[in-house]
Amino acid sequence: MTAIAVLAGGVGGARFVRGLLHHERAQETTPAGRTRTHVRVIANTGDDMWLNGLRVCPDLDTLMYTLGGGISEDQGWGRNGETRRTSAEISAYGRGWDWFTLGDLDLATHVVRTDLLRQGSTLTEVTEFLCRRWQPGVELLPMSDDAVETHVRLTQDIDEHPAGSLIHFEEWWVRYRAAVPAGEFVQVGLDTAQATEQVIEAILSADVVVLPPSNPVVSVGTILAVPGVREALGRTLAPVVGISPIIGGAAVHGMADQCLEAIGVPSTALDVALHYGARRDGGVLDAWLVDTTDASAVAPLDEAGIRAAAVPLWMTDVPATADMVAAALDLVRLPAPS
Repeated sequence: MTAIAVLAGGVGGARFVRGLLHHERAQETTPAGRTRTHVRVIANTGDDMWLNGLRVCPDLDTLMYTLGGGISEDQGWGRNGETRRTSAEISAYGRGWDWFTLGDLDLATHVVRTDLLRQGSTLTEVTEFLCRRWQPGVELLPMSDDAVETHVRLTQDIDEHPAGSLIHFEEWWVRYRAAVPAGEFVQVGLDTAQATEQVIEAILSADVVVLPPSNPVVSVGTILAVPGVREALGRTLAPVVGISPIIGGAAVHGMADQCLEAIGVPSTALDVALHYGARRDGGVLDAWLVDTTDASAVAPLDEAGIRAAAVPLWMTDVPATADMVAAALDLVRLPAPS
């Protein structure tokens, strides 16, 4: 059995993991029809929030729906075939966020999650329960059972928010489309949070750890900030390989450019890798995959102690993503399963 741990955000992470499963099923299927690979996905929960009295976990749900076959492929998030009558009715009462409407089918997930949390279940236990329905083909793990919410400190007045105040990341991301300059990202609750035992075990027992092309600041970066995660990455015997979320100086998905700008990191494949850092120097990476357009980054990365290679990185479809996965695993010479 080969164990793979993936530290993932939502849309990009989910599409990458879908390609990973496609690759593993094609390469390592036994005669009995069962794969010999155990994939654990450690999900960012920094986007989580309370909304309309419900606990909403955007990245966990995007991963679960995508891998379970229920995602809206056009959006990359939310359920397929949604209606929004409930959100419209909540809005009619003057409640909720008009710019963040939840679909009726999606709301059912949040109702069940909130009910179980209020009965005393941990977020890890709740996620396991929800996945029994969706059968995502991976073990989906929240980065922490403690609430950690990413907020953005504003650098200017906007609407009802004065400069210097904090707003939830989703408001900055969805309502304002990251067009308002961010002074900093603040993980509220991080000081008292801990990675779960399941997360630490997933990293320590892995044969390879993968950082997919998720947002390096507010997705993978948030997971890395949870106490216990970086320490586990430093201790694990598994190689850690990452895939650049930047191609030709632009984000593959979403608005990672604005997030990188806020923390002073240039939007290049080279600079993001150096931001993560080489494991030999206290960072997290052993290897880094860049797109062919960024092949000039390979030599300086090798000099910095990060093994690198350049291959096509656009996740245009599942087979193309599976090819990317194969290149990442080849880069760290993942041994054949026993």
